[in-house]
Amino acid sequence: MDAAGSLERLKEGNQRYLLAKNEIGDISEDIRRYTAEHGQHPFAIVIACSDSREIPEAIFSCGIGDLFVIRVAGNVVDSSVLGSVEYAAAHLGCQLVVVLGHTKCGAVAATIAGGAGGYTKAITDQIAQAIQSETNSGKASCLNAEHTAVAIRNAFRGNSEMASVQVTSALYDVRTGKVTFFSDKTAAVHP
Repeated sequence: MDAAGSLERLKEGNQRYLLAKNEIGDISEDIRRYTAEHGQHPFAIVIACSDSREIPEAIFSCGIGDLFVIRVAGNVVDSSVLGSVEYAAAHLGCQLVVVLGHTKCGAVAATIAGGAGGYTKAITDQIAQAIQSETNSGKASCLNAEHTAVAIRNAFRGNSEMASVQVTSALYDVRTGKVTFFSDKTAAVHP
């Protein structure tokens, strides 16, 4: 599936999620058996925050084998995240990467409050680069998601295996469940 088709499928899935009481994608015994025997063929890569309120498979009404989800607090990137993106794109054929930020993000709030210590500092330092002097947490979450999307595009610039991959950012509202895609900022790794 190409990036445009993948993005449309995510948007349609989010609309179903907004209307559903308790619906998710296919998690049946048949799909478990099929993916065990034939491997995974996800249609999109989603880099999401570790926040327990942000569940990409539910948000996009997806099931087993549909999404390649990478979760890390603050949806920031490091070499392990980039390696996971590269694997999913080059070896599993995913053509779309979505960096999914969210409202009420604790990592963004900690950054606005002055950062953190310990290992968390590596996360808040990256977010600080993204948000600079922004103090509105919603705007800061958007800036952070887009900053990560740009970092991914830049990391793979010149990588022929990633030439057709599109990278975009989006924001999930933890209260309403709606995902807003920053579609005008979707861009290929190779412009």
